[in-house]
Amino acid sequence: MLKKTLLSTIVVSTLLSAGSLFTPLPQDSKYDKAEAALGKQLYMDTRLSGDGTVACVNCHELSMGSGVDGLPTSTGIRGQKGPVNAPTVYNARFNFVQFWDGRAASLQDQAAGPVENPLEMGAKFPEVIKRLKEDENYVKLFQELYHDDITKEHITHAIAEFEKALVTPNSKFDQFLRGDQNALNDMEKKGFKLFNDKGCAACHNGINLGSNLYQKAGIFEKFPETDNFTGRYALTKDEKDKYFVKVPTLRNIARTAPYFHHGKTPDLKTAVMQMGYYQLGITITLEEADAIVAFLKTLNGEVPEIAK
Repeated sequence: MLKKTLLSTIVVSTLLSAGSLFTPLPQDSKYDKAEAALGKQLYMDTRLSGDGTVACVNCHELSMGSGVDGLPTSTGIRGQKGPVNAPTVYNARFNFVQFWDGRAASLQDQAAGPVENPLEMGAKFPEVIKRLKEDENYVKLFQELYHDDITKEHITHAIAEFEKALVTPNSKFDQFLRGDQNALNDMEKKGFKLFNDKGCAACHNGINLGSNLYQKAGIFEKFPETDNFTGRYALTKDEKDKYFVKVPTLRNIARTAPYFHHGKTPDLKTAVMQMGYYQLGITITLEEADAIVAFLKTLNGEVPEIAK
């Protein structure tokens, strides 16, 4: 009874506000083009890693519009494996915090983390700066753009400026939100209605269809692979934060398999049905899941020119 009552509350509140829950991505993102160009060079540069083998792009590829590496967990220097699935870098500028546990408040904070993470890029910024200073082109660019020497702050600022440019606009759903009722076909519209009726939009809403709040992984049933991943609790040590994570964006979700923090769910249809079970306390049928997946595929946007 508790499940049904809570679910009814979620669904009703979602239905009442569904028309205003979503915002299309801007078709023209604002960022500094020169700083973003420098940030792109740094994003691709393996000299930011301890052994010169790993760059940001290794875990967050760009060309196919996913912003991830397609692995359950990413591979860092010396073949080490990280503990959680890499979130997409696309549209990350619209996240209210960065990383699953929200430990970075901004894109610039996020850019600093992997460089010195021993499982990821395994470097130290003084070493990185020393290597970059040996490159006359970098020295010149930093002087021109920041009127200063190469520093950790300027490196992370440039990378963050590049990541601001990684917005994927003009998806079919964005066109629909801007008033084109024919942008979605009947199956996709059915999926969108189910997405709202089932309560998915209670957490996946806003401009990024997620990434604007924390939620517990496993509201109605214990979520898989949480024994060694306690979410926000690892940072706050507050029991009420146990298993709470940043709700991931659904933008380009059809391109970012495998799914969830553990990266062990291989396909989107299974992920949708698992969300019904663990997060909503309901059964989503195969037919309903097909329709919801059809809708989710309309969230694939255009890869920005700077990422090509």
